[in-house]
Amino acid sequence: MKLFFAGPLIKTELLVVMLEKHGIAATQEFADPTVPDDGDLNRPAHVLVPEADYDRAHQLFFTEREDEL
Repeated sequence: MKLFFAGPLIKTELLVVMLEKHGIAATQEFADPTVPDDGDLNRPAHVLVPEADYDRAHQLFFTEREDEL
């Protein structure tokens, strides 16, 4: 698994769902797993994707689309 995105929990949860809709089995983990889960949606988290899917995931979410013009 390779780190794909780091940010607040609320964003990482949404990104995991969006990646799964594209057939990419992403996982989410807290940046600091020793901190107790207090329900804070701004808690830092990471999204991990399989290395084989990393380039495709990056293209889906971070590459500018030319067909939008």
